[in-house]
Amino acid sequence: MARAARIIRHWRGGLAMLAIAVLGGCTVGPAFHRPEVPLGTRYRPPGERVPGEQLAPTRLRERAALGVGPSGAWWRLFRSQQLDALVRQALADNHDVAAARSALARSRALVAVGASGRYPVVGFNAGTGRKKYGAEFLGPNAFAPFSYLAAGISVAYRLDYLGQERRTVQRSRALEQYQRSEFDAARLMLTGQVASEAVDIATARAEIHAVRSLLREDHANLRLVRAAVAAGSEPQLDVLTAQTQLASDATLLPPLYQKLTTAQHALAVLLGRTPATWRLPGLAVGQLHLPGRVPVALPSLLLKRRPDILAAEAQLRAATAAVGVATANLYPQITLSGTLSEAALRPVHLFDASSLGWSLISGLTAPLFEGGKLHAERRAALDVLHERADLYQQVVIGAFGQVADALDALRHDAELRAAQARALALSRRRVHLERASYQAGNTGLLPVLDAQRQRERAELGLLGAERRQYLDTIGLMLAAGGRVDAKPTDRPGALTAPRGSVLRSSPGF
Repeated sequence: MARAARIIRHWRGGLAMLAIAVLGGCTVGPAFHRPEVPLGTRYRPPGERVPGEQLAPTRLRERAALGVGPSGAWWRLFRSQQLDALVRQALADNHDVAAARSALARSRALVAVGASGRYPVVGFNAGTGRKKYGAEFLGPNAFAPFSYLAAGISVAYRLDYLGQERRTVQRSRALEQYQRSEFDAARLMLTGQVASEAVDIATARAEIHAVRSLLREDHANLRLVRAAVAAGSEPQLDVLTAQTQLASDATLLPPLYQKLTTAQHALAVLLGRTPATWRLPGLAVGQLHLPGRVPVALPSLLLKRRPDILAAEAQLRAATAAVGVATANLYPQITLSGTLSEAALRPVHLFDASSLGWSLISGLTAPLFEGGKLHAERRAALDVLHERADLYQQVVIGAFGQVADALDALRHDAELRAAQARALALSRRRVHLERASYQAGNTGLLPVLDAQRQRERAELGLLGAERRQYLDTIGLMLAAGGRVDAKPTDRPGALTAPRGSVLRSSPGF
């Protein structure tokens, strides 16, 4: 107990000095301020029409609903179990998302590395050696060579009276938030790509079905013309005309098949598979449903939802902290170090009270002349801060522009879809009348084929308009603050790997 009391008395003064320095510390450099951006309460000028209002049928009518934005898994608004399964599989197995997850875990570890500078460094030292002192140092009665043993602890601490270490931790945490936003952006982008490819696949299949129906009608026309020519009521030229139409329409299929396979291959890659090892189950347009209302985050909430805005803000925070670090480097640095050790000539005396020794040292280092390096580094840090502030404002303004474009796209898509639906209904009616007139012998074959071509263009145009409507709805959900449900494996520090990765195949991890 007496020995412990002596040790406490030896260190009491140093600990008091340390506490006073820490408690009296300050933080140099600018505080973080989010740049002013004119938000408003709208994305478009007042007086514009609501998307889809009084233009599209009820099944495809969409309205933008300003509020908190899409919640949870935004793609579930399409009410498709197959799409939900595809997105979930992609989030689990996509390698780009896995790489972003690893980058996030690394940034978490770097936060711990930066935070370690705020604590003392404690070490244990032990050793043995042999010495001899010369006569000039100890006189004519110099000792003979001797062996010794030593053991003790050492403590070193740099006083953070300027907040340099705190700024370093702030910067590390800001960079961690940047990686979190990049991870969220990777997942959000992946969900949008999967949904878009699924729409392309479903649309391509519908277009192929429409062209096949058209080819069946072409074959029916050819049989009808041949029967009329055999009866002598139509010229032989009509047979050639019908065959030409059939051959022309047959050229529509190969590009559509290529479009389908390209989309299927792209979706397989997004799911972390090779095209040869994965085949998409049946996915039709009828299995997707446009939401009646598209939730759009208010401008003030968009700043807290879009990953790119949050990433730009995190970089701005990191740049602000870096200015503080560069500013602290201009001032003196104070360090405290101490040792508590035992030294003896024989092991039995190593821990005797007489062998106890200690030291407490304070040090100060200050820059006197470094060729202007430290001041230049601070100016560079300030320039980076101004750069990040401008980039943040540009990202926010660009995000508002994307939402405005997507809102206008929905309105125009609804108008186009309604126009294509009317054109298809009229063209179908015309085909029916022209075919009946031809069978009655009142008109030739050319009006029938012309009406059929009009119907073909209208049907494919309607499918294209519906595809555009789905894709622009996806774009609006992503631009307006779409979210991806977080799973336990997505939390920072919980590193997972996609199927077949080295982390899962190596037993050493």
